Amino acid sequence: MVDFFATHARNWVEKMKSLPKTPTGIGGLDEITNGGLPTGRTTLVCGGPGSGKTVLGMEFLVHGILNYAEPGVFMAFEETEKELGENVASFGYDLEQLRKDGKLAIDHVFVERGEIEETGEYNLDGLFIRLADAIDSIKAKRVVLDTIEVLFAGLRNEAIIRSELRRLFRWLKEKGVTSIVTGERGEGGLTRYGLEEYVADCVILLDHRVTEQLSTRRLRLVKYRGTLHGMDEYPFLMGDTGFAVLPITSVGLNHPTTTERISSGIPELDNMLGGQGFFRGASILVSGTAGTGKSSLAAHLVRAACQRGERSLYFGFEESRDQIIRNMNSIGVDLQPLVDERLLHFTTMRPSGLGLEAHLASIHQDIGRVVPRVVVVDPITNFLSGDNSSVKSMLTRMVDFLKMQKITAMFTHLSQAGGDLESTDEGVSSIMDSWLLLRDVEHDGRRSKALFILKSRGMAHSNEIREFALTNHGIRVGGIYTKTLSRPAGKSRAAAR
Repeated sequence: MVDFFATHARNWVEKMKSLPKTPTGIGGLDEITNGGLPTGRTTLVCGGPGSGKTVLGMEFLVHGILNYAEPGVFMAFEETEKELGENVASFGYDLEQLRKDGKLAIDHVFVERGEIEETGEYNLDGLFIRLADAIDSIKAKRVVLDTIEVLFAGLRNEAIIRSELRRLFRWLKEKGVTSIVTGERGEGGLTRYGLEEYVADCVILLDHRVTEQLSTRRLRLVKYRGTLHGMDEYPFLMGDTGFAVLPITSVGLNHPTTTERISSGIPELDNMLGGQGFFRGASILVSGTAGTGKSSLAAHLVRAACQRGERSLYFGFEESRDQIIRNMNSIGVDLQPLVDERLLHFTTMRPSGLGLEAHLASIHQDIGRVVPRVVVVDPITNFLSGDNSSVKSMLTRMVDFLKMQKITAMFTHLSQAGGDLESTDEGVSSIMDSWLLLRDVEHDGRRSKALFILKSRGMAHSNEIREFALTNHGIRVGGIYTKTLSRPAGKSRAAAR
């Protein structure tokens, strides 16, 4: 009996994998659909106004033409061909050229509500003829209909609507084209008529929500007949490069590891780290109060990476790129030549510009564009726009994603003066591989700095508190700090966990 169920389960999984799929070419979407949309079937994309339905449909066609040599038809019921071309031009798509090349057909069907009579004879035969002609003229493999509600805007007879919707989806399947039909979100349901999601083989829900004045876009696969698929909500962006989905909501602990070591850019710190520096792909937390040198330490890391010929990406959430470059010049770290050589890339913005999930999607997109070996996030403290559990969840997924890519990442964290420096507001220290603490110390009327390594997994490392200085020639780590470093009363290192 056990063997019977095991065999049945294996056969079911193989069947789920064997369903033919058509790749969308949209970053992340093919990953969560395990290959794309069902070939020769219809996918419903539903959502509210401005959620991105038309953009997703158009990108499905454009990627099909450019990447998979599959011509496509876009039938619009609201926007004209000129309006569509203007709207997607910002993504770099030249619809007019694709049309001239015979790869794309765009047909605008104007439906006059006053001409729709409820006589019981209303049908879509005229639409089928027009759509068939467009498909045959370019031998289309992909079709997008945008949006379905317009066809039935003047009808109140639900029986006719249901009958014609079934006919439309059946007709598209019989034509053998892979189709997307877009639909407006209904009140209390996925769609306005409440039938489309049952007829379609795949249903994608797009959601554009605003929480605490921060805008976030999310995508969810409501259903996908005959195949396994992601079940979570996935943040997505519509930026300069088009539609991009972040497929990671949680990553298992199965990321690769390596024994390769890379320099921190500071020889004395490398010596404290077993003489070889950080592990490649490690996550590194640098904590300290304001002015202790966290960003300076991060600048040394990216400079060392660029000097090895590796691309680096610096995410700054407090200062502009030019300000960071100017400030690092004051300690003898010249980053401008590295930017000019396109080895060092900056992404700078205020954290309040996006929600947590949108930040994660944006970071994911920038990493895909630059393909860095080293990343700096400076500082993570500025993500405290939501509750701490949400921040930790977002940072955990970011760390897991970077580990999967074998990217060495340094995160700076601003500690509050007078608090426990060996703790983090977000409680993320436990997911970091290495943790460095920078401290300001007052002694005999003067302030000096100290550095020590709280942890560095997988290697023997120094447990000494070392003198730390910012000089005109970069960071210098000196000898053992002999003055007393006191811990704030009532605090313990356990608070960091």
